[in-house]
Amino acid sequence: MKYFKENPSSHHLPSRIVNFIVISCSIFGIYLLLSLVLVPDANQLHLSATALQNLSSTTSLEHIVFGIASTRTSWLRRKEYVRLWWKPGVMKGCVFLEQMPPNTSLSLEKDRVSLTPLCVSEDTSRFPYTFKGGLRSAIRVARVVSETVALNYSNVRWFVFGDDDTVFFPENLVKTLRKYDHGLWYYIGTNSENFEANKAFSFEMAFGGAGFAISYPLAKVLAKVLDSCLERYHHLYGSDSRIYSCLTELGVSLTHEPGFHQASIMDVRGSIFGLLTVHPVKPLATLHHLDAIDPIFPNKTTLGALRHLFDAAKVDSERILQQTVCYDRLLSRTISVSWGYAIQLMESNILLPDVVRAQETFRAWKKGQNNHIINAQRSHPDSCSRPAVFFFDSAFAGRDGITSIYKIMDSNSSNCTNNKKKDEIRVFSKKLDLDIRQLQASRRQCCDVLNSSAQNLVEIGIRECGAEELIAQMVP
Repeated sequence: MKYFKENPSSHHLPSRIVNFIVISCSIFGIYLLLSLVLVPDANQLHLSATALQNLSSTTSLEHIVFGIASTRTSWLRRKEYVRLWWKPGVMKGCVFLEQMPPNTSLSLEKDRVSLTPLCVSEDTSRFPYTFKGGLRSAIRVARVVSETVALNYSNVRWFVFGDDDTVFFPENLVKTLRKYDHGLWYYIGTNSENFEANKAFSFEMAFGGAGFAISYPLAKVLAKVLDSCLERYHHLYGSDSRIYSCLTELGVSLTHEPGFHQASIMDVRGSIFGLLTVHPVKPLATLHHLDAIDPIFPNKTTLGALRHLFDAAKVDSERILQQTVCYDRLLSRTISVSWGYAIQLMESNILLPDVVRAQETFRAWKKGQNNHIINAQRSHPDSCSRPAVFFFDSAFAGRDGITSIYKIMDSNSSNCTNNKKKDEIRVFSKKLDLDIRQLQASRRQCCDVLNSSAQNLVEIGIRECGAEELIAQMVP
């Protein structure tokens, strides 16, 4: 204050202005200090803006890049599997081959337009491979991860990897990944249904055929260090073992996702009917080993059966294979609806824990093995004592919801008296569109047997369960 009293000009400066100048200078100084501490460089400013932009939008297919492992010979016969789920102009990614297939197909231009692009893998001869009796191609397939990252797509949140016989359900895959923060390090997938396979490799390894997802920041780091891991893990058998080992060295563990599970890896052979009808209450993400199993619908080829399943998925993707169980109190029947696939009509009151157990319709991957980590039960040896099975026929969306139709396709089942001469079941439902909270805390939906005027017809309505509602045969 002494300075202002001695300075003549100070008489013309009101004290309020002086205080304003002092406070303003102090605030500016604090701002500069905080800027140096909290925002040390322009890159962090850019990352912060990007993070805010990502938070403002929902993950969609345009945020996912696919890396598919194939070979020159297998691609010619398996590309039809990819054609089932690939969405040209929407999806991003590449199918990696050791060399391009022969340019002899008249449909080459059609493939170029309707299928994922083809990429030739880099040479991997410099990497050692010492697993006796194994295939060196495991190194090439492992490097699909780093070579997919190197495609340098923009606006990427997730990288998803699989084989040429891995069938994805894209909308369900997106819904599954929305549960997770793509800005964190995530390695998402599932292990095998086979105990010996898990024991040989790891219970914490994502088996590559089922498909697995890696978040963008983790994939960028993994791509940088993967080659060094390939040098160390030359003694391992497969590509997924190499990816798992490298991620383990990065300190990342597997996030088990039921959406990839059970109806995904299929380390079994024969009929997988028993597995598909009790799929977990999670969106179906993938199917695999399709060449090794029976067609999932009777009287169809493997490819034709898959196309038929996709007919249902196009109408209501999230509800595909979701099991809903209802009890007919009037006739004491139990009805299990695996939406878009099959309905089982049981002429008795079966407790729900028994209904949701898989029927052992499949056989072991290797002859003589029977060591699956699957909650399975033996089917009744008498076909007429088994449930009457109605397979998916068609589905359509109307103003009031979705109607799906199921019909008897097995002549042996239709000759049994336990189906009460019913030959068609109709199911009425609303399109399933689960939010994040419902995906994180899944609950099975309920259904009711409706009054039908037709004697050979059963009608069922699916709905959300009440807060305290039990899925059980209620005693009057």
